[in-house]
Amino acid sequence: MLTDLSPLIAATAEWLTRAYPASGGALASALCEVQARQAVTVAAWLRYPTPTDAALIGIVGPGGSGRLDWITGADAGAHSGDDAHAWRTWVDEVVASWAAALLTDPELARLAVTALAEGGHDTEAPVRFRRLLAPDATDRRAAALLRHPDLLAPVASLHEDQLMDLLKPGRTLIA
Repeated sequence: MLTDLSPLIAATAEWLTRAYPASGGALASALCEVQARQAVTVAAWLRYPTPTDAALIGIVGPGGSGRLDWITGADAGAHSGDDAHAWRTWVDEVVASWAAALLTDPELARLAVTALAEGGHDTEAPVRFRRLLAPDATDRRAAALLRHPDLLAPVASLHEDQLMDLLKPGRTLIA
């Protein structure tokens, strides 16, 4: 039974970086990927806070990128039946939506990382989410599309209300 979220995190971060690619070469692509992965990691840990949650999503599957592809205008039909795109089945729409919200709202990202720390996740290393929480000018240039609020709005708005409810003061991650 899968008890970690690495396939979901990798696939969802991959989807974000393909939908909102970096411009500027290999370094920009790497910086964009790191920012996407950090946002997706925070979102996934919030969405699936326990090993049991991770195991359950490993059994039932996260749902895939179909609706996200449609919303962003990707040609989802080109991916059907193509084994090279099987990773798309591991994309989690809610996690992608939450990550998009975190990438476009620095205060929301800070609240989310704080909630993780209070919920027991190991976030003691302050640099773990530095590129998400405090991107420098190079990070921002590399991820200009990935952090653009207007471009990410259709994805972020899908499930942002659930994220906001989860991050309300006094609310615990594990019931």
